[in-house]
Amino acid sequence: MNPLLHIPFRIPFDQVRAEHVEPAVGQLLAEAGQRLASAASDPDPLAALDALTEPLDVAMSVVRHLEAVFTYPELRAAHNAVQPAVSAFYSGIPLDEALWKALQAFAATPEASRLAGARRRFLTKTLADFRRHGAELDPPGKARLREMEVELATLTTKFAENVLDATNAFELLLTEEGRLAGLPETARTTARESAASKGRDGWRFTLQAPSYLALMTYLDDGAIREHAYRAYFTRAAEGAFDNRGLIARILDLRRRKAELLGFRDFADLALEDRMAASGARAREFLENLRRKTADRFGEENQELESYAGRKLQPWDVAYYAENLRREQYDFDEEALRPYFPVERVIAGLFETARRLFAIRIQPQPDLPAWHPDVKGYSIYEEAGGGLLGSFYADWHPRESKRGGAWMDAFITGAPGPHLGVICGNLTPPAGGRPALLTHREVETIFHEFGHLLHHCLSRVEVRSLAGTNVAWDFVELPSQILENWCWERQALDLFARHYQSGEPIPEELFGKMQRARTFRAANAQMRQLSFGFVDLALHQEYLAGDGGDPIAYSRDILGRFSPAPLPADHAMLASFTHLFASPVGYAAGYYSYKWAEVLDADAFTRFRSRGVFDRSVGLEFRENILSKGDSDAPAALYRSFLGRDPELGALLERLGLRA
Repeated sequence: MNPLLHIPFRIPFDQVRAEHVEPAVGQLLAEAGQRLASAASDPDPLAALDALTEPLDVAMSVVRHLEAVFTYPELRAAHNAVQPAVSAFYSGIPLDEALWKALQAFAATPEASRLAGARRRFLTKTLADFRRHGAELDPPGKARLREMEVELATLTTKFAENVLDATNAFELLLTEEGRLAGLPETARTTARESAASKGRDGWRFTLQAPSYLALMTYLDDGAIREHAYRAYFTRAAEGAFDNRGLIARILDLRRRKAELLGFRDFADLALEDRMAASGARAREFLENLRRKTADRFGEENQELESYAGRKLQPWDVAYYAENLRREQYDFDEEALRPYFPVERVIAGLFETARRLFAIRIQPQPDLPAWHPDVKGYSIYEEAGGGLLGSFYADWHPRESKRGGAWMDAFITGAPGPHLGVICGNLTPPAGGRPALLTHREVETIFHEFGHLLHHCLSRVEVRSLAGTNVAWDFVELPSQILENWCWERQALDLFARHYQSGEPIPEELFGKMQRARTFRAANAQMRQLSFGFVDLALHQEYLAGDGGDPIAYSRDILGRFSPAPLPADHAMLASFTHLFASPVGYAAGYYSYKWAEVLDADAFTRFRSRGVFDRSVGLEFRENILSKGDSDAPAALYRSFLGRDPELGALLERLGLRA
């Protein structure tokens, strides 16, 4: 039996094979097509729409996930084979004339006028979404839109594959231990074991985050840092995995799609139903932060160059910054690593969630998984309640796994239970020791778990509005606010324990960590702003063909925010999966990270004022934010928790910047 056809809550990941994909998706598409055909005659077409794609949604989430975390050639081929038909079906739903007329007719009925809460919002949003996705186009326009959506799905899938393949194509093997000067022992051990895993002697480095970041931050040898830097920032920009042509075509398709739908540009199309509402407002938001950051940004860079005693190249910045931080604060972030064994961090995270949100999280070792590293868990109400949701955690890099960190949903209950996954590419175990994480990696775990809670604690009756199905400039609030507990002594004492002695972080080291928190904060902020400005410029101003090479175009913008001149071959855009690995994704929406950071810093003031483990505040956050999904406007949900609209001051204070 094909395991993708009838997927239970305990998804049989260990049984899914590449040969199951095409027949299962073909059958599920046919069944979804039958439901679409009958939805227009359903007495409640809104409810029919909410249930229309659920079996296909779950199956495709499984296929996409496996292709992202445990890919192999046959699975990739099967995924690519079904992608065009799946994309065409989804994009065709709002173009279905009979369903569109049925929804309009239903909206005019007395029954529709009596709808309230999530059902009322679902009707309002559905009508707006259908219009925004082409319901009112003429038949030729609908045909063109379908073609564009299919091509976008195909091109963005290929973009992501090229990034993974280009990342895996690079390795740096060092055979002389003297060239490792400056590199921490953890990085050396990991590199030694990486080389041994390939049957090689020496120390092997890759472009996966733990390996690459260690080189750039600590290695004394500038020539090696330059080599790694150039490899990282030219990934997928040349050779067999060149994404340049894909980027230009994706941007052109997005521009033409927006024009066809009556929008000035793709940014206005993408942001119409988000908090920012328009590309102009998103750009104004970024510009306001840029102005408030610019002076300190210049001061930080002048200070670093004075310390280095020379003009810096981009592959020098992280290295000299780390040395300057050590000198100014007597703080080496590697000193924290022994206090962050991954299992303790996870246990502390779960305890933090229990104290705040009145839930308990238990291991679920019998959940079938796709790799031995993967662990399963279930979430329950603390006071003996039923199952709220289950999830998988897959934290360490593999060559078969794409980079970055993310959360995804498999099953969205209405209202529950839910099933999801959190993934990362964190420092793996090495040298007989557990995985010892950096503080930034600890923040990553908390961040992705915040998304997971948003999914699993959802209590929305309409599946399409549940969990993380919210505006993209609001979706990062539950994830980013949880990172704050990684800086609080009370929270750290739950999990930051030395992996050998069990002792907490010494007060002196904790003080250094706190004092160094705002070190080069303006640079960190400008980096994020640069991505937001590039994103909006590409989707508002750049014209494929007329705008020239999009990589050169983006390099010019990024250079204005860089602490050192970017080299002529800098091609970060070619591996910018946030923008180009999905038909939409974070395209025209990268500003969302900073937008949500304003929300999270401001909202966290309630926890700080009442105590970071005040359960009453935690339960209010759960009730007003985590449980609500998109059942009300994000601004209304935020006001229901904080009692007012967001303010910028808390973020600037946290970053040590002047208001």
